[in-house]
This record gives sequence, C-alpha cells and structure tokens, in this order.
Amino acid sequence: MPRLFTGFEIPPEIAFDLSLMRGGLSGARWMEPSDYHITLRFMGDVDHALARDIDSSLADLRREPCQITIDDLATFGGDKPRALIARVQPTAPLLELQAEQERLVRRLGLAPEPRKFAPHVTLARLRGTPASDVALYLGSRGLFTARTFTAQRYVLYSARDSVGGGPYLVEAAYPLF
Repeated sequence: MPRLFTGFEIPPEIAFDLSLMRGGLSGARWMEPSDYHITLRFMGDVDHALARDIDSSLADLRREPCQITIDDLATFGGDKPRALIARVQPTAPLLELQAEQERLVRRLGLAPEPRKFAPHVTLARLRGTPASDVALYLGSRGLFTARTFTAQRYVLYSARDSVGGGPYLVEAAYPLF
C-alpha cells in the first residue's frame, strides 16, 4: 500500500537557503533539502484502487498558480518541541487549494484531517530537545529573510513506510494554470 500526501515542492535555490539552517541543535534529525516540501493533505496508507481514484480526482482540480512565502522559523510542540519548521504564510489561494483537496479526499472515503492546516516546511524532527535549546537556536539565527516563489504545480508524493522524513517520491504532478 502506498503512503500518500500532496504538497508543493520547494525550489532548489530556496531549499539551499533553508539548508543553511541545519546544525547546532541537539536531538535534531535534519531533513534532506531534496525532501523539503509543504504538505497540503496527508492521506496515509491507501490501497492501490484508492490511490488511482485520488490521482484521477486531483487531475480534475483547476487552480491558478499560487504565490508561496516562507516567512519565519518556528517549532511545533510548545514546551516539548517535536519539529523545527519554516512557516508559510497562509494566503487565501493556498488555504482554498488545501480545503478543496480535503473535500475531495473525504468524498473518496478518507477520514477528516484531525489537525488544523498550518502550512510549513519541516526542517528537522526533534527528539528530547529542550525548549530552552530551541529558543537559543532560534535566537542565534537572527532576522529571517522571507523567501517567495510561485508554485506552478502541486504533486502527489509517496513516502516509504517509516516514521517520516523521506525519501519522498513524486508519483504525479498537477499543473496550476
């Protein structure tokens, strides 16, 4: 069974810039820059018939290219940080595309996504990293310069059966026009 999710790819030049944030944080398992992405909808393990239905339905969506701005570094997990992320501005076109995909996969029988959509790029997964260390890390990075690009497509990714972290494979691409 494939483990699927949709997302935006990060352009190589922005992935390189984000990769310069790697290092200096204990307990961090850094993502490979080639695996940086912005998840739109995680579908999880699905059978091959459902995977084909998802692909077919995604191919029918029509949206315009989407401007993406990565604007800050942050974490998920509060006092027990579990991920270091680069936040993405939640613009209306981005939120609408994500909501449309949510509706589409629910019509195909997937359960609703239990978490509120918070667009981001995961830079590292954290294990046992004290919040104080994360605060020092973020403070030492200074002013974060926003990076903007226009997404011309989104993709259907597959992931290996693991806890996460890649490698991710592009199974299909859907143009935005």
